[in-house]
Amino acid sequence: MTRLVTVDPDRPDPARLEAPAAALRAGRLVAFPTETVYGLGAHARDAQAVGALFAAKGRPATNPLIVHVPDGAALGGLVASVTPLAAALADRWWPGPLTLVLDAAPSVPAVTTGGLSTVAVRAPDHPVAEALLRQAGVPVAAPSANTSGRPSPTRAEHVHADLAAAVDWIVDGGACRVGVESTVVDARGEVPLVLREGAVTREDLGVTGQAAADAQAQRHSPGARFRHYAPACRVEIAPPGEGPARAGGLAAAGHRVGLVARAAPPAGVTEVGTFGDARDLAVGLYDALRRAERAELEVLVVEGVPEEGVGRAVMDRLRRAAQA
Repeated sequence: MTRLVTVDPDRPDPARLEAPAAALRAGRLVAFPTETVYGLGAHARDAQAVGALFAAKGRPATNPLIVHVPDGAALGGLVASVTPLAAALADRWWPGPLTLVLDAAPSVPAVTTGGLSTVAVRAPDHPVAEALLRQAGVPVAAPSANTSGRPSPTRAEHVHADLAAAVDWIVDGGACRVGVESTVVDARGEVPLVLREGAVTREDLGVTGQAAADAQAQRHSPGARFRHYAPACRVEIAPPGEGPARAGGLAAAGHRVGLVARAAPPAGVTEVGTFGDARDLAVGLYDALRRAERAELEVLVVEGVPEEGVGRAVMDRLRRAAQA
């Protein structure tokens, strides 16, 4: 039976995290909040626990996981070495929504790395996640806490809707404040190679002119090669400023339509969400996809944003959600 514990997101009570931390050490599955999305955690060095995580999500076995640690000092035994680039990036961005790909240490099970020679690691910037990781005292492999292919969870109720039958504990630390997953960077070389767009932007990293990573390089990134984020309804992307017109046309044709846009919807269209800029849309996107589903809409029209800064990550998620 899944147990739920509610924790103050700013000042988590260690006593309320004792049982979930013990469950992680014992090889059980625990969902917990990070600044990006909720993660489904398992002891990263326990191959059986990680195997149960893959089974719970229905996640392809070749899709590697991100291992979460409280800080850079906990990388010992996870990576073969910390490159100068990785050290500099961790010093600047940890804790935070930046995942580093490095050569894996021999102690990391192949199931955790997706059978690769590399491991993805990050230190989340969330008081509850940090407290839980410190109390557990083990590295925690944690993809998003949803059924594979579904919209990522940014609230505890999203986790419960997808995985209540498969997870031992859900730690409710409120809504996630960033809303899109971490940026994944290959840090084995001298310059960061962006494998997955995320909350830390190319502008932040100073790699705006860098070409997109090819498919071979993306093998090393969690969540970069498979269809993701899709709700039960169809998702259509409208150009900036054209969302209300697109949604109104679909409604006039007899469809049950919802809209996520900067402006209010026309008559006959359900307002699912509004936003001011790309960061606003990032925070609310996954919740909007799930609300459209609960409203039993046929089509959700989401107005796009310029592909600059975090807008690249948002549009990447939207395109994946809209794939047929």
